[in-house]
Amino acid sequence: MSKIENVCVYCGSRNGTDPAFVAAARRLGRLFAENHIGLVYGGGSNGLMGAVADAVVDHGGRVIGVIPEFLRTRENMFRRATELIVTRDMHERKQLMFERADAFVALPGGIGTLEELVEQLTWAQLGRHKKPILLADLGGFWQPLLAVLDRMREAGFIHNGALMNYHVCRDIEDVVPTLQAATAQVSEREKAGDPATVERM
Repeated sequence: MSKIENVCVYCGSRNGTDPAFVAAARRLGRLFAENHIGLVYGGGSNGLMGAVADAVVDHGGRVIGVIPEFLRTRENMFRRATELIVTRDMHERKQLMFERADAFVALPGGIGTLEELVEQLTWAQLGRHKKPILLADLGGFWQPLLAVLDRMREAGFIHNGALMNYHVCRDIEDVVPTLQAATAQVSEREKAGDPATVERM
């Protein structure tokens, strides 16, 4: 069995059109702090990224921000982070975020959020790690993606689908208990996989 120390959150660097997204990001940050769970994220202070990070810090939690050099200004680097890591490029950023996290949560976001989420699903399907992956399906945001995944299964293109180990929560209050329950079923060795195999896809 293993426990959650840090959760990596993928989310938008903009607020989006629905104020509920920002409210949910802030609530998630507070829940992390209250449950002594650290946040690992992309290191920006804009949009949902900034909302979740601010909430963690405001409620006494810890934040690990990982941002590539070229995005320091564009994404307004979050200077309140407990630990701030500046990387050379996106590949190094994603690798460090993977290594520092025990689980992954996808809040609403854009193409970057989608790419990071799908990469973790890919690695899980290939058996490279068993860290839980959770989609926070706020207002049905991830329903189109879930429909595509279902279609891929029906068409025979997803193999070992059970290895993807993803969970879906429509209520932000369910995120932490869902991740805790999922993580408890995985050993530390299974969770981490072999780091050498996920350095670069």
